[in-house]
Amino acid sequence: MKFPYRKLPLIEPSAFFGAKIIKPIISIKVRYGTRDVDYFTLIDSGADFCIFDAEIGEAVGIAIERGEQIEFGGIQARTGSIGYLHDITISVGGLTYETRVAFSREIAEHGFGILGQKGFFDIFSITFDYQKEEIILKEKRK
Repeated sequence: MKFPYRKLPLIEPSAFFGAKIIKPIISIKVRYGTRDVDYFTLIDSGADFCIFDAEIGEAVGIAIERGEQIEFGGIQARTGSIGYLHDITISVGGLTYETRVAFSREIAEHGFGILGQKGFFDIFSITFDYQKEEIILKEKRK
């Protein structure tokens, strides 16, 4: 499966990026029970697991805080962000699979969900081609 990098316009153009920045963002479908929602997610090789905004979980009927609590951090010095693990179904480019993700109320406004090592990189081999502005996903054989 091939996906284009998503082009995001910058509010203030910069000498480093120009007028836009490109990111490996793809659209997925998040399903829980009989409800589903489309969601833009960033493929992040540095993320240990998948983290989605709590509003996405609530949109498909998940009682977020009933999940197993997990703490996570990132590049910032601040740690202690909280997520709640839930089993869901994800569809990517026609492939559907069950996985466990954390839903958090601490996703930045206008942020994207994160597709990380557990729940995405363990399902797919991923090739990032920045020059061609494309992402290639290949399902790993079990």
